[in-house]
Amino acid sequence: MYEVSVEAQFSAAHRLRLADGTLEPPHGHDWHVTVVFAGAQLDPIGVLVDFIAAEARLRSVVGELHHTDLNACPAMRGLNPSAEHVARVIYEQMAADPQLAEALQRVRVSEAPGCAATYIGGERG
Repeated sequence: MYEVSVEAQFSAAHRLRLADGTLEPPHGHDWHVTVVFAGAQLDPIGVLVDFIAAEARLRSVVGELHHTDLNACPAMRGLNPSAEHVARVIYEQMAADPQLAEALQRVRVSEAPGCAATYIGGERG
């Protein structure tokens, strides 16, 4: 089994809706994103995924989040902008690229050192 990853960073603010319905004060993070691909087979040139294509797609996805308020970001519409939801949204946007979707396994986002959430893909259909 082979595993490769690409990484990116973006800066964005958010405020979570807490269990009691109140909102946290607005605050920002420098988010770190790691996208992991895995598979048993390499393509004819000996790669699992094209790093250039994966990096370009990830730059595009995080570019839509960079310097935004995640509460108002169209990609996060209707979601409490938790790290868990950010990871899932990035995963889904990466999976929309057919060149990357088959090998895509998981997306990990860190909003601060030691604070990370991972979305692991499942059945797509």
